[in-house]
Amino acid sequence: MKNIVVLISGSGTNLQRIIDTIAMGEIQNAKVSLVVADRECYGLERAKNHNIDNVLIPRGKNFSNELGQIIPENTDLIVLAGFLSILKPEFCEKWKGKIVNIHPALLPKFGGKGMWGHHVHNAVVEAKEKESGATVHLVTSGIDEGEIILQKSFQITENDTPETVAEKVHLIEYEIFPKAINKVLGN
Repeated sequence: MKNIVVLISGSGTNLQRIIDTIAMGEIQNAKVSLVVADRECYGLERAKNHNIDNVLIPRGKNFSNELGQIIPENTDLIVLAGFLSILKPEFCEKWKGKIVNIHPALLPKFGGKGMWGHHVHNAVVEAKEKESGATVHLVTSGIDEGEIILQKSFQITENDTPETVAEKVHLIEYEIFPKAINKVLGN
């Protein structure tokens, strides 16, 4: 059984999707062994509801160090699921090739510092992009610069707003996140 640690900052919908797809056998031979949040959020309640160990480490300069102290050595994969804090380069190097993130755009476009959630969707619509989507990538010390594992797009219509783009992106995240996790775990 492979151990997954999930890092969250919000409501935990992608965490719930991971929990559900493990239960359904879509993500195979794995379990979420720990959930870590960088702020109070509903995602911690989701973890508690599924009897998953969970920890709140408040954001700050020591976040990566504190996180490094609680992540079990037998962790096979660290999944950033709506996680908004930036991990220190030393942490990324220690877990190189074992940290994945989901990004709500087609990287390398619309990535980097400050590009998360509605900021991404607003930028995509303002740029009059013809398509958007989601990307699962390996995490490196460069923000949104790691190798792309899986990516899927959809066409943007002239009637789309940042809100409708966000809804479409979320559906794609639900689809590709479990597949990318399986791929990285070698399933």
